[in-house]
Amino acid sequence: MTRRTTLALLAASAVLALSGCATYADGAPDAGTPAAAMPVLDEAFASTMTPQDNIDSLASWRHEDGSTWVFGTAKATDRLVVYDGDTGRTLRTVGSTGTGAGQFQRPNGVFVIDDLLFVVERDNRRVQVLSLPALAPLGHFGDDRLVKPYGLWARKAGDGYDLYVTDAYMAGEDAQGEDILPPFAELDERVKRFRVTRTGDAVTGTDAGAFGDTGATGALRVVESIWGDADNDRLLVAEEDETYANEFKVYGLDGTFSGRVFGDDVFAAQAEGIALYTCGTGGWWITTEQADNRTTFHLFERGSLDHVGSFRGRMVANTDGIWLNQAGTTRFPQGAFYAVHDDQGMVGFDWRDIARAMDLPACPA
Repeated sequence: MTRRTTLALLAASAVLALSGCATYADGAPDAGTPAAAMPVLDEAFASTMTPQDNIDSLASWRHEDGSTWVFGTAKATDRLVVYDGDTGRTLRTVGSTGTGAGQFQRPNGVFVIDDLLFVVERDNRRVQVLSLPALAPLGHFGDDRLVKPYGLWARKAGDGYDLYVTDAYMAGEDAQGEDILPPFAELDERVKRFRVTRTGDAVTGTDAGAFGDTGATGALRVVESIWGDADNDRLLVAEEDETYANEFKVYGLDGTFSGRVFGDDVFAAQAEGIALYTCGTGGWWITTEQADNRTTFHLFERGSLDHVGSFRGRMVANTDGIWLNQAGTTRFPQGAFYAVHDDQGMVGFDWRDIARAMDLPACPA
C-alpha cells in the first residue's frame, strides 16, 4: 500500500525470456528472513515497465484455448493494463478516469472468479464488476458503505458470491499529513462483506455486514491484502502497519478472529500480497515481503501455517499484488505465478521452477 522509492532495475522496454533455473544467495537475506541460503529464480518474463501507471494488483483469466490475460490495476492512470499471461506483453488498456460505467478512480484491488472481473476503486469508494472476456461493465456497488477500500477476495456461495473487501478508513490526518489510526473500538468494520448476484447483464452487491477484532492482537490496523481458504474456514489479512508488526492475522469466514497471527518472526519488511496453492487437502500459502531492493516470497504450509521456506526472483522488487494461476496456461501447464514489479509492471514465474527450487512434493492428480 505504501509506496517506496522507485528502483531503476530494468530498461523500460525490457521483455525477458529467461531460463527458469535457480541459484542460491549466500548468507541471511537483507530483508531479515531466517533462511541461510535462499533460492533465487530467473523470472520467466518481465513486462514492459510503465512508471506512469503505478501498478498495484494482479488477477488472471484463462481462455478456453489456454491463452491467459493478466489484469493489472494502474492506480495513477485510472485504468487496467491487460498483459499476456505467457509472455508479459501488454495487450491493451481498459477504462478511463471518471465515475461512470467502465471508468475508474484509483483502481487498487482486482479479482477474477468465473467470468467476472471485480475491481476495487479506492477513490470512487466502490467495487465495479466487468464481464469476461468482453470487459463490459455489469454494475457497481459499495459506495454507500466503503470509505477507503483496497483489497478483495471472493468465493462461490450458492447461486452467487460472497465478497470480502478491506477498508482502511482513518480517523483523520495529523499536522504533517500522516494518517491517524482510529482507536481499537472503531476498527470493527475493517472488512466489509457483500452478497453478490448476477442477473443477465447486471450484477448487484448487497451489504452483508462488516467485521474487525478490537483487541490489540487481532485488530486490523492498516489493511489491504486478503485471501481465503473456504475448505479450512480461514481468511488471511495482511497487517501493513509496519510501526506495529509485519504479519498476517487469521480470521474465520464469519469474521471472527481466531486468536492466531503468523509471519512476524519471518518478515522484516511489509507484509503484502497473498495467494494459496491447493494440493489435495494440503498446499501452501504464498506471501509477499515487500522490500525496496528485492521482494522475498515466503511459503507457509496450508494447514499448520508453518514456514516452509522462501525464494526470490532475480529482479522482482517492491511487490504489492501477486496472483497464482494454478490452472495453468499454454506456456506454463502446471501453473504460473505473477507478481507486480516495482510499481511499473509485472513478472511471471513458472510454478515448476518454484516447486523444484522449494523441493515441494507433487500434488495428486
